Amino acid sequence: MEPRVGPTPDAAPQVRPYHHPAAGWGAAKSVTRVLVEERELVDGPRAIMRMNHENGGFDCPGCAWPDDTKGLRLDICENGIKHVTWEMTRKRVDRAFFAAHSVTELAGWSDYDLENQGRLTEPMAYDPESDHYVPISWKEAFEVVGAALRGLDDPNRASFYTSGRLGNEATFLYQLMARELGTNNLPDCSNMCHEASGRALQAALGTGKGTVDLRDWESADALFILGVNAASNAPRMLTALAEAERRGAQIVHVNPLVEAAATRTIVPHEFLYMALFKSTRTSTLNLQPRIGGDMALLRGMAKAVLEQSASDPKALDATFVERHTAGFEEYRALCAATPWEELERQSGLSRADILRAARVYTEADRSIVSWCLGLTQHEHGVDTVREIVNLLLLRGNIGREGAGPSPVRGHSNVQGNRTCGIDHRPTEAFLDRLADACGIDPPREHGLDTVRTIQAMRDGEVKVFVAMGGNFALAAPDTAATYAALRSCDLTVQVSTKLNRSHVVHGRAALILPCLGRTEKDHQRKGVQRTSVEDSMSMVHLSLGMKRPASPHLLSEPAIVAGMARAALPDSETPWDWYIEDYDRIRDTMAVALDGFEDFNRRVRLPLGFRIKQPARELVFLTPSGRAEFSTAALPDVVPEPGTLALGTMRSHDQWNTTIYSDDDRYRGVKNLRTLVFMNRADMRERGIVDMGAVDITSTAKDGSHRCLKGYTAVPYDIPRGCAAGYMPEMNVLCALGDYSTQSDQPIMKHVKVTIVPAAGG
Repeated sequence: MEPRVGPTPDAAPQVRPYHHPAAGWGAAKSVTRVLVEERELVDGPRAIMRMNHENGGFDCPGCAWPDDTKGLRLDICENGIKHVTWEMTRKRVDRAFFAAHSVTELAGWSDYDLENQGRLTEPMAYDPESDHYVPISWKEAFEVVGAALRGLDDPNRASFYTSGRLGNEATFLYQLMARELGTNNLPDCSNMCHEASGRALQAALGTGKGTVDLRDWESADALFILGVNAASNAPRMLTALAEAERRGAQIVHVNPLVEAAATRTIVPHEFLYMALFKSTRTSTLNLQPRIGGDMALLRGMAKAVLEQSASDPKALDATFVERHTAGFEEYRALCAATPWEELERQSGLSRADILRAARVYTEADRSIVSWCLGLTQHEHGVDTVREIVNLLLLRGNIGREGAGPSPVRGHSNVQGNRTCGIDHRPTEAFLDRLADACGIDPPREHGLDTVRTIQAMRDGEVKVFVAMGGNFALAAPDTAATYAALRSCDLTVQVSTKLNRSHVVHGRAALILPCLGRTEKDHQRKGVQRTSVEDSMSMVHLSLGMKRPASPHLLSEPAIVAGMARAALPDSETPWDWYIEDYDRIRDTMAVALDGFEDFNRRVRLPLGFRIKQPARELVFLTPSGRAEFSTAALPDVVPEPGTLALGTMRSHDQWNTTIYSDDDRYRGVKNLRTLVFMNRADMRERGIVDMGAVDITSTAKDGSHRCLKGYTAVPYDIPRGCAAGYMPEMNVLCALGDYSTQSDQPIMKHVKVTIVPAAGG
């Protein structure tokens, strides 16, 4: 049995319905608790207030939601303060800690307890004889990495992973190092999250990003929010939803679970509303499709638009369709041929509900459709996102104010990582510009993504694994397979701020390289440096740390990348040291190498930064036809087989990605419990499962293999029949490594086929 992820509960589990507004006083109480526990009642709020708004504002180091367009100094959220305070902790993991605890001992700790030990303070190397991490100098650590990389008989035997925390400058240097070494093995967290979005938008519109910005959210007549738990994933979206409701916009939430953000909120920086306990509605319609049923809902809405256009020509923007799209007649025929009965069956919604959503859409002049992992982590994720574009094209909701597609990205710079070169499938145009700007000959063959990196490590084909941030061991699917893969490596390198599972699940040789957090001052030869990040709506801003580093032995992420590169590429003509002296020099090179980053250093210093150009927003579609492309994919069959359920994994409210702050999930009414599964009560009765009863959960992979979690607690919840849900990363074990989408290569963590029965002997 694998160790528990969350903290050890100090009280019995409780589940009670949550009826309060999202955010509001509940968020204030939660933030206060975290600040007290970390002894940061003064410095915590001060740091995020100053850091978040240097030069008028910059991205929170938590989620990728954009800064307020008016430069609001209080546009902060519960998760942002938790994230910053968790990084600013006074606790330290130093050489004395590692001397006192063997890796075998640490492997038995919960993941909460590992991270809760505090900030890493100096480089450490694994000593197999003592089973302890021991101190190593930075020079020696870089030489260990360099020797391992130089000793490979093929550069493709190394893989370079990044999470979404890496700043743009470090990202650019990281991919430059990998490509100068000779590999495009650059897996990232997008391979597990929004790969489907990028591929779908690229195919349909010629861009891998959404076309809208926050000003569009402020002027839309209708907002459709699909597969998003905004109160936890992007809490600052609550401000946009509250403002939309007050101006009379329609807000439709689509999710198998009605989340707190889909009901009402009290935005904490609205002091009068807080003082009066006055909440604002955040939805005008809530629809609960079955897991995977969103595509059928979207096609049903499109079918309704087309049927209405027969008697009401204004329902369809025929001029836009004729001038700017390709494939419309084929799509029209497909919608006409799809019977309503099949749309109802696959969506799990009634025709009346689908028509209600369609009516909101046709009555709105300008509509935005926004989505998150609830749509992408499926076999048919690409087709579903393309169906969003189909619907938007019918009414010309592309390339004008207040309208368009808007994916909700997760970590603060996950989109910037892709923009700045972290892509295992780089385009020829990108590689050509990189070659010209940096004087290298980058490899042209595609590299390994996350799933294929795990497979290659397991099979002995990848020998060196380097991770910039994140907690790969927990974030990846098929936990047992991922652990075995990491342990098969000759060397694993983790660049981190805090201790986590990936440090105790390691290769035969292992390094922990501690880096500065984004809250901390980055001193280099030319002074304190700023780094840039890109939010989920293509705005790029500068970030300036304000705190003294947690240890004098920490290096910045760019400096760590440069140190590894110097050691691995001793004959390189890339001026690694010169770049680190002044990050403006990195940005000057990026301005030449990256499309949209021209005049980078000047524009990034503008108030709120700058927005990367978006051709599709200007109705310039970089597709083979030069037009926006309709998709005519067949509807997938997402109805579970008899006796099985479709299970989706998700985060609790009191966690951020793999970081668990507590065993609570306030918005779902859960306390002191993470090993649970939410089920429809009728499904529970059908299986003889009692409320809060112990159950065993077994998944069946595409190859017929099984994985099991035993002794979980069944919690009755308002979720469609045939569906179940539970928390990641605990449930990642249920998603087989081979269960990834053939469309996007993403693990299908939102659509795992399971059976659930009363626990044996329970």
